[in-house]
Order: sequence, then C-alpha cells, then structure tokens
Amino acid sequence: MNRPPVGRLLVLLTVMVFGLTGVMARLSVLQVREGTSYEERGYDQRLHSFILPAQRGSILDASRQPLALSVDARDVYADPRFVQDPLGTATAIAPLLGVRPAAVLRTLGGTGSFAYVAGDAGRQVDLATAARIEALHLPGIGFLPTSKRSYPTGPLAAQVLGYVGIDGDGIAGLEYQYQRVLSGTPGEFRQEMSPSGQPIAQGVDETTAPVPGDDLVTTIDRQFQYEVQTALAAAVKANHAKGGTVIVMDPHTGDIYAMASYPAYDANAYPDSDVDARLNTALVDAFEPGSVNKVITASAALEEHAVSLERRFQVPDQMSVDTFTIHDSHPHPPEAMTLGDIIAESSNIGAAKVAQILGKSTMSSYLSRFGFGRTTGSGFPGETAGDVPPLSEWSDALLATAAYGQGLTVSPMQMASVYATVANHGMWVQPRLATGVIDGANVFHAADAAPTRRVISAATADTVTRMLAAVVQDGTGTLAQIPGYQVAGKTGTALKVDPQTGRYGRKYVASFIGFLPASDPQVVIAAIIDEPTTIYGGVAAAPLFQQVAQYSIQRLGITPGDPVALPPSALGLK
Repeated sequence: MNRPPVGRLLVLLTVMVFGLTGVMARLSVLQVREGTSYEERGYDQRLHSFILPAQRGSILDASRQPLALSVDARDVYADPRFVQDPLGTATAIAPLLGVRPAAVLRTLGGTGSFAYVAGDAGRQVDLATAARIEALHLPGIGFLPTSKRSYPTGPLAAQVLGYVGIDGDGIAGLEYQYQRVLSGTPGEFRQEMSPSGQPIAQGVDETTAPVPGDDLVTTIDRQFQYEVQTALAAAVKANHAKGGTVIVMDPHTGDIYAMASYPAYDANAYPDSDVDARLNTALVDAFEPGSVNKVITASAALEEHAVSLERRFQVPDQMSVDTFTIHDSHPHPPEAMTLGDIIAESSNIGAAKVAQILGKSTMSSYLSRFGFGRTTGSGFPGETAGDVPPLSEWSDALLATAAYGQGLTVSPMQMASVYATVANHGMWVQPRLATGVIDGANVFHAADAAPTRRVISAATADTVTRMLAAVVQDGTGTLAQIPGYQVAGKTGTALKVDPQTGRYGRKYVASFIGFLPASDPQVVIAAIIDEPTTIYGGVAAAPLFQQVAQYSIQRLGITPGDPVALPPSALGLK
C-alpha cells in the first residue's frame, strides 16, 4: 500500500490548521467584537413596537354638554409575513370595510412587517366591524386600540369646532387651536415575537399607557347655537341669499354664546363637504361693512367734541368728492340733519360731511382704536385682520367712503366687537370661545379673563347708544323692534366688489348689528346676510336680528330695563 508523501500531509495539515484558526478568529470577532451588534439586530427583528394613541379630550359647551368627543375604535393592520392566503383574506375583509378586495390585497403583499389594511379604510374602524373581522381569525391580521372623533350634534357649530384628521390631530377650528390641550400624550406597546408571529415567553411585553387629553369648555351654548343656526338658514333661504353669519356675544365678558355660518356642514363627514362650507366666516372672512360702520364715525365726532348734538348739516342726496360721487340710499331734497338724524336715517352724505370735519388722521385713528386692521386676538386659526389702507394712502374720497364703511374690510367679529364696545360703555373686551379646561382629575382650570381696553368714554358710548335706539324706533331699523324692549342697533347695506372687474358690482351685503336693552345691554347680536335679493340691511337682516334677540331674551332671562332718551332731531323724529 502506497502512502502519501510526508510533504503533502504537512501541507494539508497546515491548510487545515490555518482554516480552523481563521474560523476560530472569525468566531471570536463575531462573539466578542460584533456580538453585541448582532444581538441587537436579532432583538430588533423580534421586537414589535406600536404607538398607542391618547384619548383625545372632549370639546364641551358652556353647560359641559359634549360638542365633540372621541369614541373607542380599532386600527386593523396586517403583517404580510404571516398572511397565509392573501386573496382569501382580502376577499373576506373587503366587504366589511366597504372597499374592493384589490385595495386590501395591495397591503397584504408588501415586504414590510406592518401595514394598515386598505390604507385609511383600515383606520379608526368602529368596534362592531372590528369584532366581525377579528372573528374570522385570519393569520397576519391584527388590531390596535385607537379612537375616532365624533360630533354628536352633527352640523351644530361645525365651523367653530373644526375637525380631526385620520392621525387624530386637529386640522381646523378649535380642534386645531387647542391641539396641545386636547391631544394628550401617546403611549407605547412593545412585545418580542418569534418568526412564526407568536409572543416569546419571558420576552419583552411592555405597555406604557397613554395619557388622555384635557377637555375644553367653550362659551358656546348648545341650545342657543341650534336656534341661531335654524334662524340663519331660514333667513338666507327667505332672502334667496348666498349665505350669512350670526354672532351672539356678552358685551361685558366677550363670551360668544353662538357663532353661526351658512351654508353649514356636518363635521362627522367633513371630507365629503364643500370647502367653503367649512369656513367660520365670522372670523376668517372679510367684508366691506357699509353703514354699520357709521357708529365709529359718530363715536369719533362725539369723543373729539368735533360735532355737537344740536348742529345741523345741510345734506343733499349726492355729493362729489375728488372724481367720486357719493349717493344716499334714496333720492331726497337737501335736508337739515343732526348727527342723530344722520345715524337714524343712515345718510352716507351726512356721514361723509362729519368725516371731513374729523380729517383723515383722526378717522384713521378711531378705526384703529376700535380694532380695525388687526385680529381680535381670539387665536382662532385663520382669523383675518381685514384691510384698512395706511394713512399715507388715504384720499379725500377714501375719507368720505370710510365714514360709511366702504373702501375698507373687516371681519364680522371685528364689527360685532365695535358694537360690544359701545354696549360696554366704551370698553373693548376681547372676544373668546373658551372658558377653561377640565384635566384628567376632573378639575376645572379657568382661563384668564378676556383683555380689555378703553376706546371711548362712557359718556360718548351712552350718547351713541341713544342714537342707535333712534335707528330702531324711528329710522332704518324698525323691523328690529321688540315690543316692551328698547333695542339699539344699526342697519348696513354695502356694495360688494366684483372679483372679476375689481370694481363695485350690483351685489350687496346686508347687516344689522345691535344690542338690548339699550339702557343696560346684556347681549350683542350681529346678523349679516350675503347677497340677498332684498338688498337692504333693514329688510334682510333686521328681522333675523329680531328673531335671535327674542330668543336671547328667553334664554338669558333679559328684563326690559328703562328706556333711554333719544337724541335731538331736525327731522321731527320722536
């Protein structure tokens, strides 16, 4: 028998020794230097981690009844690695989620370890539907606890409340403004699982519980809001108008009892609603206010002692300023009018004559003092500041038109705040929609009182109130009268700018803003109708104001109060 040469054996032995040495060296590297890294990779592959959303806080009305709340739901997810029959699974789940099997199948064939079944259709599934899917015992299909936003009153105050997206974050309105308060702190679920998808005994199985958000208490009165929205919808339809806005507020605290916009929408179905219907026009829209702005002109004239109550102006029915011709609402021969008459009869020419006495600087200053050109500070998302031209751009024509509310824009809330200032004896109060929050321990934390500032003296405000009472008793606002109560307010009929031409067209915004009772104002109401076929504020908006005011008397328990004396008149008004 031939034996291999010794040299060949030595070579083979050497190779084997070096090979084993290399293997041992590599094993040493893997176990010592890289062992921790591989251990971490294996751990990461075994560990499954899920975010547990926090229960979102509720939004409550002033009596702490729910306007928005979160209900338990489930997110349905798939781990494609463990789905044994993708087509069969998709066919079983699809009809329960209301989607096509193809939509489910796309999420079952992925390469990852997590996917929401059928995308957003598998998110925030109601408990009954989730239970039906779970009963199928489909491999690779799992469920995570979550919540779904619900608005139990549907379209009630929907533009104020806003809505929440699929990820549970506020997108608009109070839901967005108070996201930090409402959102809470998410939790986490962590669990080690075997390659077959089963929990590993003595492996990681940890849950960090989420912390619920706080509840927000609003100033909105749910019943008041319903009555206002119902009245507004009827008024818009009766006047064949494009839309409308109503604001009801406490002039002393700034609290908003009701804030309605029409057209409306149901926050439970916001993705299917018209984008414009979601806008809270009371705060985010700007309009030329028209004659309701004359209250600022009168206030400035009285506060500056520029015009006495007895002074008579010769007022024709039209007047030229620069190259612009101003008209009163109806033809009339030249008439002697006091400041009270100018307000009661809503004379554009008379207001322009008063503004000419005040001058551009003073008129601009009072518009600013009343809050024009900046937001009210409510903090509502998208609130507009309106547009008031800087003093350097004021012409004689703008001075004249600003006196009766054309050539500048404001939000309905800014305009309502002007009347609230007069009703509050010259003190402006910042409007507010929330009074505080209720924490997890059910403890109420009140918000700070609304900021205030003095705009005009109490004497000036009370005199302007007398003028506004004359508007309703004998002037353009008689349709706002309420038997047994003295109402103070002003009509407005403002031309709208045609967006196509950039010039005034033939469409109007009609308004009536006022308060009651005149001697002790308890509530301010702004009623605004966009593009009514009836045109005039005294016709289109005053009856809406009256309807809301009558309900306010009932809801708030307002007593008649004593009548105030009307200002001097050159027209024989009583």
